[in-house]
Amino acid sequence: MASVSGTVLSGRYRLSSKLGSGGMSTVYLAQDEVLDRPVAVKLLHREISEEADQLERFRREARAAARLSHPNLVSVIDAGEDEGRPYIVFEYVEGDTLKKLITDNGGLEIDEAVAYAIEIGRGLIAAHGRKLIHRDVKPQNVLIDLDGRAKVTDFGIARSLGTEGMTATGRVLGTTDYVSPEQAMGEVVDERSDVYSLGIVLYEMLTGDVPFRAETQIGVAMKHVNEPLPDVLVERPEVSASVASVVDRSTTKDARDRYNNVGEMVRDLEATLQVEAARSGGPSGGKATTVLDSVPKSRRWQGRGVRVSGMGVVLGMIGLALAAAALVFGPEQLEKIGSDGDPAAESGTEIALAEDSATDFDPFGTDGEHPTETPLAVDGNPSGTAWTTEGYQGVFDKEGVGIYVDAGEPVAAIGMELRMASGGADVEVRAPLGADEPPAELEGWEVVGKATDAGARQSIELTVDEPARFYLVWFTKLPTNEETAELQVEVSDITLIGP
Repeated sequence: MASVSGTVLSGRYRLSSKLGSGGMSTVYLAQDEVLDRPVAVKLLHREISEEADQLERFRREARAAARLSHPNLVSVIDAGEDEGRPYIVFEYVEGDTLKKLITDNGGLEIDEAVAYAIEIGRGLIAAHGRKLIHRDVKPQNVLIDLDGRAKVTDFGIARSLGTEGMTATGRVLGTTDYVSPEQAMGEVVDERSDVYSLGIVLYEMLTGDVPFRAETQIGVAMKHVNEPLPDVLVERPEVSASVASVVDRSTTKDARDRYNNVGEMVRDLEATLQVEAARSGGPSGGKATTVLDSVPKSRRWQGRGVRVSGMGVVLGMIGLALAAAALVFGPEQLEKIGSDGDPAAESGTEIALAEDSATDFDPFGTDGEHPTETPLAVDGNPSGTAWTTEGYQGVFDKEGVGIYVDAGEPVAAIGMELRMASGGADVEVRAPLGADEPPAELEGWEVVGKATDAGARQSIELTVDEPARFYLVWFTKLPTNEETAELQVEVSDITLIGP
């Protein structure tokens, strides 16, 4: 360090104190003597600079990072070489790493953790838009500036989505505490690998610790491949179901079951942040408020006839009742209920459904539709268990099949949320208005809501003239189960929303 401190690179950047060091390089605080400003300089280790592949990787980082410009990414200012040693000059971000923030606090406030995850996600979206995946998303690579903004840095092992890159087959790059299973196995990765790592970072922000420990880094990596993620609700019980759902979906072992991209994850997080702020009576700090202000208006909760313009109005208009409803509605669905001047209701609450409240409904069949599985549609597990219809070969030759739930007492439901294995079903929600018993014939059930080509996570606005105790989910078109090639619906969760 003594030999480097005070060194002036290319006659311009005077190095001073060391900010951090890794296997390939050391980052120094430096003074740009031309523009008279502090900068951060990443200087490749001398022994590494003599290795052609490592030198090319370092140069590639400079080229990749130089193409990126976003408020949640650390900006590249310059790059060059001095006496054969390459360096990259970044904007100097005064503040701490997210890792230090987590370590110092033993975990973050829930809305603060969600807010940081949103900002990290926005930075990654910008990178992915340039066809670059980060591949080393971790709290050590996230800087928190004095304004509380998260900035992602260190694209040292980033790879273009359009190329195979330089990594030899089977070589694992990235910190294994956050590595995706496919990256740990040396397989080809895409942006869903960054989704996984961001999910692990969110887990750590919430619990204060990484999910897996082992004696070696390879041991940790293999746990990411083979072991289920510890339940965030067990590690921190006050975490809401909506936050836990984002963690679960982003960190599934099979990339096909994750969010398709970071944008989808961020949209869910934006909706969740509003819920968390409402549950806690308001944002825990300016950080959450700042992020909420930047959530697109089309994805904010809105009260009847009123356009919400800020978090204070959100809390004043919707209160904790809407927060409960929001726990089960995704960001796209939030727009359908209580938005665009045509809200479903001023508030809503989830109607508790007992596990014996669901019954299959097959008036045009003989053996029912897997009656023993019906509790799985209302067990509160939106991804691990499910009720399925029978599988139909080639053609669905019935008027429909379904499952109904018993609310226990008549309620004027305003909405229903369905979680299914795949989209493509045509579904009606029906109710026998005023009936004390569920009708045995379809004619006794009145249509109160419907969706065509429903999504895998579908909300349906309901309009009932009088309260009903029973609500039927009636499928008139079934999607194709890709594994069996049969026509079949798999329902993992039914949630009924009341006023």
